[in-house]
Amino acid sequence: MYNRLEDTICILLAGGKGSRLSPLTSDRAKPSVPFAGKYRIIDFTLSNCLHSGIRRVLVLTQYKSHSLQKHLRDAWSIFNPSLGEYITAVPPQMRTGESWYSGTADAIYQNSFLLERSEAKYVVVLSGDHIYRMDYAAMLRQHVDSGADLTVACMQVPLAEASGFGVMTVDAKSQITEFEEKPAAPNAIPEDADAALVSMGIYIFNQDVLAEQLALDSQDEHSSHDFGHDLLPKMIQSHRVFGYQFGRSEGRVSQDRYWRDVGTIDSYFDANMDLLSPVPPLNLYQDSWPIRTYHGQFPPARVVTTDGEVKSDIKNSMIGSGSMVIDATISKSILSANVRVEKNCLIENSIIFDHVQIAAGSKIRNCIIDKNVRIPAGSRIGYDHREDTERFHVSENGVVVVAKDFCAVDSGDSTAL
Repeated sequence: MYNRLEDTICILLAGGKGSRLSPLTSDRAKPSVPFAGKYRIIDFTLSNCLHSGIRRVLVLTQYKSHSLQKHLRDAWSIFNPSLGEYITAVPPQMRTGESWYSGTADAIYQNSFLLERSEAKYVVVLSGDHIYRMDYAAMLRQHVDSGADLTVACMQVPLAEASGFGVMTVDAKSQITEFEEKPAAPNAIPEDADAALVSMGIYIFNQDVLAEQLALDSQDEHSSHDFGHDLLPKMIQSHRVFGYQFGRSEGRVSQDRYWRDVGTIDSYFDANMDLLSPVPPLNLYQDSWPIRTYHGQFPPARVVTTDGEVKSDIKNSMIGSGSMVIDATISKSILSANVRVEKNCLIENSIIFDHVQIAAGSKIRNCIIDKNVRIPAGSRIGYDHREDTERFHVSENGVVVVAKDFCAVDSGDSTAL
């Protein structure tokens, strides 16, 4: 494990509204949205910290943070404070003024005193709403060895998709020479005219440099106080800013090079469906890099045949603990914990959250069903676009989202969002 980790603190940004992921974020912060039938989105970033050896993590929360804070308490109270280790939720405290966090840079500026008090030399800045596995120790090693003031994790994406990211150009030594946030006409990389090099929103700063830049940015009335829009373009002109290419050298984690921003219903749905491929692009089964979470005390999943004949048919699916499938067909779907699917139901290409009951004869296709929902017998969802849009939220790609207030079931825990 890299010896500079003891001089490192992590700031994990988890306060965004997540409006594009609504209605899944109607009652919860985006990082606490369930994923893959078992986890929360933030579990991936926190697991990366755990396995990378980062033991001081400040999670900056803001909007609808109760569910997130509850999950941090239940799943991530694992470090030893007597050894200076912690994962701590930090809500807005208005220590520098009367405003809430107004950007990624402002969120950290308002908590600068925590960085100063930590006496850390290096600050790892992460987002809590991406799905990926990465060894931050390898990135920190490059940051220190290169003498960088700031290192930005980057990856190649198809040129047609690059306008949704911050696009950069690097020289032969990986120093960033150009950067533009979400350009209309992104530049291709020299070796591939159909690809661009983009920022992943993962940064490592020297702590003194970060403090200086945040203070300057706070005084700029024209700034949006965002790393990609404001700090990074300015620092390229005055500091040593390098790119770290994701997937080239990731220490102990396998080289799947999978990273997804799950900020919309469609991207969230697609990332879940990726896990159901015969050979998933993201390996959740690597023993040396497990994703940690909190999981309730549920009994084993069951597949039930009621009359002695094999009627249930489950293909390319995940079935969570405590779930029961009774004479039903499940295809390319994710059932979370304590889901009940009754006789003659058909579930296809869908994500079902915890504590959902789907009554007999229902047909569900291309859906996300939020937790504590009861689907009445004989329901058809995902088959009639006009009818679905009248009752539910439907994404651009036709994914139907059944929110928690649809025939809600009393879960017995009003705090479990």
